[in-house]
Amino acid sequence: MLDPTDLYELSDDVPDLTDPVLLCHLDGFVDAGSAGRLAASHLLDGLEHRVVARFDTDRLLDYRARRPVMVYDADHWESYTRPELVVYAVRDTVGLDFLLLTGLEPDREWERFTAAVRGLVKRLGVRLTATFHGIPMAVPHTRPISVIAHATRPELVASYRPWMGKVQVPGSAAALLELRLGEEGHDAMGFAVQVPHYLAQTEYPHAALAVLETLSLATGLTLPMDGLRESADRTLAEIESQIADSPEISSAVTGLEEQYDAYTRAEDRGSLMAEEPGTVPTADELGAQFERFLAEQDRRNENPGGDF
Repeated sequence: MLDPTDLYELSDDVPDLTDPVLLCHLDGFVDAGSAGRLAASHLLDGLEHRVVARFDTDRLLDYRARRPVMVYDADHWESYTRPELVVYAVRDTVGLDFLLLTGLEPDREWERFTAAVRGLVKRLGVRLTATFHGIPMAVPHTRPISVIAHATRPELVASYRPWMGKVQVPGSAAALLELRLGEEGHDAMGFAVQVPHYLAQTEYPHAALAVLETLSLATGLTLPMDGLRESADRTLAEIESQIADSPEISSAVTGLEEQYDAYTRAEDRGSLMAEEPGTVPTADELGAQFERFLAEQDRRNENPGGDF
């Protein structure tokens, strides 16, 4: 493997950090409701931060797959939005420093990229890495948002109910990072908030709020949430209005509520992805659902727009 440190440029004025947490969201894999993207953006919008490392996106991204935005004005090219993959030093609302790795998920050199991040983890003395994103599930928006948690040590997620047994799903750079950190003895966790599948293609601030609440509990960071709460309330009002105008969607939500309640009443409720109460999907069925969702993501990227 080529030297992983060649993939990034470290700032000359990295602040003194004491056992910081590294939060990580990479945009490019599953992120239903834009839960992870909204959470990361909210942190940068509301907290003091500065860049400590910047990755070489020319090496890591396939621009033909995700073309950067350029602005053309009358007779000339005016600007170019350079894709970024950056590590920020951020200060929470009570002055505690942490790190945030965010930007586009690499298209290539995953092993070298994860090696580079592991090197930064060692160099900056990171005590815990936590990844986060949203996943589409057959759950109603009228019930509390659930979180699937996984970690490099079972003690880190002892307070969370295991989601299911062994299953094969499409990989991601963030998942590989957690795996490789665990192999080297570093603590790492991952959180997937369950977003109603009929809202997966929209921005769903409730899911981002659940991300930040979960991260705060897991890491001890004090993270800002007020702005997201206001946005979540507005979004919920819009959703209720649209559902009220559609008997078909209203009926589907009622069915999901009945399924959800049946599971929560059961002593062993199984998976919320089941299509009928008491039915637990197989590993092959779960993998197929993920593949169908990713294929739908690709189609929507080619033809953006449409209702949820």
